[in-house]
Amino acid sequence: MHALTGFSLVSLLSFGYLSWDWAKPNLVADGPGEAGEQPSAAPPRPPHIIFILTDDQGYHDVGYHGSDIQTPTLDRLAAEGVKLENYYIQPICTPSRSQLLTGRYQIHTGLQHSIIRPRQPNCLPLDQVTLPQKLQEAGYSTHMVGKWHLGFYRKECLPTRRGFDTFLGSLTGNVDYYTYDNCDGPGVCGFDLREGESVAWGLSGQYSTMLYAQRASHILASHSPQQPLFLYVAFQAVHTPLQSPREYLYRYRTMGNVARRKYAAMVTCMDEAVRNITWALKRYGFYNNSVIIFSSDNGGQTFSGGSNWPLRGRKGTYWEGGVRGLGFVHSPLLKRKRRTSRALVHITDWYPTLVGLAGGTTSAADGLDGYDVWPAISEGRSSPRTEILHNIDPLYNHAQHGSLEGGFGIWNTAVQAAIRVGEWKLLTGDPGYGDWIPPQTLASFPGSWWNLERMASVRQAVWLFNISADPYEREDLAGQRPDIVRTLLARLADYNRTAIPVRYPAENPRAHPDFNGGAWGPWASDEEEEEEEEEGGAQSFSRGRRKKKCKICKLRSFFRKLNTRLMSHRI
Repeated sequence: MHALTGFSLVSLLSFGYLSWDWAKPNLVADGPGEAGEQPSAAPPRPPHIIFILTDDQGYHDVGYHGSDIQTPTLDRLAAEGVKLENYYIQPICTPSRSQLLTGRYQIHTGLQHSIIRPRQPNCLPLDQVTLPQKLQEAGYSTHMVGKWHLGFYRKECLPTRRGFDTFLGSLTGNVDYYTYDNCDGPGVCGFDLREGESVAWGLSGQYSTMLYAQRASHILASHSPQQPLFLYVAFQAVHTPLQSPREYLYRYRTMGNVARRKYAAMVTCMDEAVRNITWALKRYGFYNNSVIIFSSDNGGQTFSGGSNWPLRGRKGTYWEGGVRGLGFVHSPLLKRKRRTSRALVHITDWYPTLVGLAGGTTSAADGLDGYDVWPAISEGRSSPRTEILHNIDPLYNHAQHGSLEGGFGIWNTAVQAAIRVGEWKLLTGDPGYGDWIPPQTLASFPGSWWNLERMASVRQAVWLFNISADPYEREDLAGQRPDIVRTLLARLADYNRTAIPVRYPAENPRAHPDFNGGAWGPWASDEEEEEEEEEGGAQSFSRGRRKKKCKICKLRSFFRKLNTRLMSHRI
């Protein structure tokens, strides 16, 4: 009788195990000790690092900031970890990505101006040792999924040549979520999805957010938890074009504003993708020894459904709405969990922080602008960072009312620049549109409400705010505290003395996808690169070879002259 009972119990347990749908994405462990999670034990070192970067997600567009958008996974992960509520990023795509992977300010990589456009012979400087390369030195397996946007005109610029063992994603700044087509002007269109260094034609038709989450899960399923892993997931979401699977749109069918409705659906879809990656970490034995970092890349684009309320400004500006980021760290390795951190953190800090977690080392010789902020995040200590150079962009349109005299002879206030030192933030030049824009949930936004928060044009080129006391930048103190203005202008001048020349070359017609099989990809050979350097002012010729002539080269000077006038506006 006892034997029969035992047999029946074992049979039922076996049947239950075999019939469990392990591939079902909704079965996510909500807390320690649930399905798929490994028993608690002393975690080995070094930890697995999962960095998740979202694109154009606004400060207000997450549930724990009071949003009308549903983000239950991000809310839970942030609540169980450490929310970073004094965290800064850059106002547009390429700068944030370059600073994440190099640990350096834009002025130290030559990428101070705008973004890297698809047809520009430009990329993340090849002499920079990237974060994944440092982690490879520490024994890590490194993988990237998603949006690159750090240049690709030469093969040496590709992710697989810059430290990643594998890559699936797009090289340009924005693509169709299903077809992966990208147009960089009328008639200049091409396919942009790559598997490693090959064009991934066969993956077209799959929604990118889901495709990238599936690839991340596949990497975890095929990797041994015994080898340290760096997984960089750079979602295309929620950048334009506003596209979402229909089932997510249905959840927001009562939202009157169409752009906001589509945007909200995209955010929720991305939230579920993060849930599936988290579930895979638990299922395949990575979670207990992992560090999950979540970050946005810049402020939300309010014209495309995003919201940074109650912060001022939007994507592409140096107001807080453009540079204050969404960020949190979730990890069983945190010593103090379930809290909010006010420690000052910048996106450059992830480089030394993650290298330190990996057991690697950085030194002053590396020329980093970031700091190791892990003790501040994990233990609640003070941040080693006391100031942030948001940027100095000498090519951006100079402010009409700025001058060297207006900067006390220290700094030309016509130049676009922004810096934070302690609790003070200074902006010069043209910081971008400085509106306060409430979430646009209604079909027709009330004009009177909008106009209440719009900034009329002012004859001004210097602003000063106490960001700790006034995070919404409503009280300009430049006139009341000229002493602080002088001090911060001097800091800008100090930083500017360390800046390298801006690299923002003219667009090259050779980059047209029609010349490259219909896809965006590397087009410049080593010989073409040498020609570009010669044309840019090099006085010597490589190995005595005379510069080749080509019809395409005749167009370059025209595009170069046109560049400064027009390209800075095309973000």
